[in-house]
Amino acid sequence: MKITHIIGIVVIAVAIGIIVSSAGNASQYVNFAQAQAMATDGNSDKVHVVGELTKDTQGQVIGVQYDPLKDPNYLAFSLVDDKGATQQVVCYNPPASMQDFAKSEKVVVIGRYKGKEFVASEILMKCPSKYEEKEIKQ
Repeated sequence: MKITHIIGIVVIAVAIGIIVSSAGNASQYVNFAQAQAMATDGNSDKVHVVGELTKDTQGQVIGVQYDPLKDPNYLAFSLVDDKGATQQVVCYNPPASMQDFAKSEKVVVIGRYKGKEFVASEILMKCPSKYEEKEIKQ
């Protein structure tokens, strides 16, 4: 066998190894009911849950518990998933800007159920775009 064939086989084997290892780390997008069912079945994989923060009638975010003077690494809030289920989410690694958190349109929490609470290891926010076209009045 030629040396180029051996190098080609090694490159293909490495590529397959990378694909298989990254596919095992991919998490799913689910709602809270599905995430809780997975946790009940013993699945401890992290999942993504998309939702919106709970708001009052004036559109102000409610239910956020964050006191940086007491514990800067604790954030708890209510999140409503796409199916309308509301769940308390706890995060021990809050986002750097809580102002952006309160303004976000959608929130993606990445984590898993621990007991009856959803513990997020990461929070991703979709904020309103400041680059949307606005009508200029003349």
